[in-house]
This record gives sequence, structure tokens and C-alpha cells, in this order.
Amino acid sequence: MTGHGASVLPDEAEAFQGRPAGLVSRSVAAVIDGGVVGGALLAAYLGVSAALFAINPRGFTFPQSLGLFSLAVAWALAVVYLTIGWWIAGRTYGCAVMGLRVVGRGDRNIRFLPALVRAGLSTFFPIGLAWCAVDRKARAVHDLVTRSHVIYDWRHREE
Repeated sequence: MTGHGASVLPDEAEAFQGRPAGLVSRSVAAVIDGGVVGGALLAAYLGVSAALFAINPRGFTFPQSLGLFSLAVAWALAVVYLTIGWWIAGRTYGCAVMGLRVVGRGDRNIRFLPALVRAGLSTFFPIGLAWCAVDRKARAVHDLVTRSHVIYDWRHREE
């Protein structure tokens, strides 16, 4: 609600408030979150490159990718990002853009351990998201394991 008593949500969005989010909305949020993690990795790479340049400008070359180590760092960063977002705010940046919230029992934010398990599963087994297209309550595999679900939630909540 704004100070004038009018809802900032369109009437069309009000109808979906609190309902399970579908595959498309969740997929778009996941792509946005992937972009956030990718941007953080790029910033870290550029920071390391700048530090190496500052140390030895004449002999500077861009650092080479370390293969599996780089992949492991990307996976770990994604897990940390998702865990913190879901645990503390119930949403990541991608979820916020799409108007989604990850909730547990009683439609409350999920606790730390379920958020960590959910993040690990959703990044290690991303195809599990497709299950929400056939599940009656639009739950993905990681939702079933952690007893969480994703709802449309555009309103700011004080918790």
C-alpha cells in the first residue's frame, strides 16, 4: 500500500498473490540469478587480474582458467548466494524481479539448513526444476526434498 491507500500492484497481479509459481517464472528468475553469479565471478576475475597487473605490469598476462577449480568456485558461489538469499530474505535478486518468494512451512522463510540443501540440489541438479511443470502444486525436486515451495509474492513483508 502506498501512503494514499492505493495498491501498487495491478489487479492482475493481486489475483496471483500467494499462489504457486510456475516453471516459466522460476526459470526466468534462475537465469537472472545465474547472471548475478556470473557477474560476481567476472568481477572477481577482473579484480585478480588488476592485482596481478599492479604487482607486475611489464610481465602481466591475464590468468588462465583452471578448469574444474573454476567450475567448483562458480558452483560454491552460486550455493552461497542462493542460500543466503532464501534464508534471510526468502528471495534472491531473480526472485525479487519476478515477484517470487521461497517459503517453507506456514509460508515463512525457510531455515538455513533447508536453504543450503535446496541451493545445493538446485545448482547440482538444475533439471529438477522441470518437475514443477507436472507437479500439482508446482514443486520442483528440490522443493520436495526440503519441503519448500515458491509462491508469487510482490508485497513487502515485515518478519
